[in-house]
Amino acid sequence: QVQLVESGGGLVQAGGSLRLSCAASGRTFSSYYMAWFRQAPGKEREFVASISWNAGSTYYASSVKGRFTISSDNVKNTVYLQMDTLKPEDTAVYYCAARRDIVPNYNHWGQGTQVTVSS
Repeated sequence: QVQLVESGGGLVQAGGSLRLSCAASGRTFSSYYMAWFRQAPGKEREFVASISWNAGSTYYASSVKGRFTISSDNVKNTVYLQMDTLKPEDTAVYYCAARRDIVPNYNHWGQGTQVTVSS
């Protein structure tokens, strides 16, 4: 069974940085896509970034491109989200997600970690 455990959230001032981690277990993830989503209060969950575990190809939402970087450590089975130049509108619960490359939708989710950016 796939397990995803996020960590690294917290409170930071606007312009600051945070790094989120997602520890994955329960599978061999070489054929998986990993992603970060976020959900702000009163809003729908939205895509932030994704990475192909095998190829390392990445994709970003336009709202975070150039500020956030997704990466993976295949030895530690961990995916990271480096968030720089944070803005108050980045405040949300951030979720790690996973899917096999043959599955169209993300179907494994972590519990989420809160990120709060103060102005």
